[in-house]
Amino acid sequence: MNILFLCTGNSCRSVLSEGTFNHLAPAGLRAISAGSQPTGWLHPRAVALLQRKGISTDGYYSKSWDDLPVTPDIVVTVCSSAAGETCPAYLGPVLRTHWGLDDPSHVTGTDDEIEAAFERTYAIIRARTEAFLALPLAELRHDQAKLKAELDRIGTLLP
Repeated sequence: MNILFLCTGNSCRSVLSEGTFNHLAPAGLRAISAGSQPTGWLHPRAVALLQRKGISTDGYYSKSWDDLPVTPDIVVTVCSSAAGETCPAYLGPVLRTHWGLDDPSHVTGTDDEIEAAFERTYAIIRARTEAFLALPLAELRHDQAKLKAELDRIGTLLP
């Protein structure tokens, strides 16, 4: 099963999600990330955070949803509708869900305040990923409506 974490720039939240998911997921589940308008670079704080957590970023880069190596089974948008961002709508016959996250790269303040925003975003991503991985996926794959409901519920979880 392939999960696509999608946002606009594919430099921060979607990359944090991809790395965290792939680090925790068992064989047979794989995440990729992409953006509708990729920045072309990964946010250095996102990369540093993943590395501090022991999560490899080898091979990760900011890419367009037009250049996906596989067709996703599930698309998870991670932009924050509360912040007035417009989430891209992936076109294709896939299951879609929204796990809104505020963009820590837009936080201003001291280094500690900015770092705290990145840590908070990571904690939310990790909690949602762990909830996803705890689902009885073999059972839910046969009930798309129930799987969608579970994914939508996970998108509201906070650690």
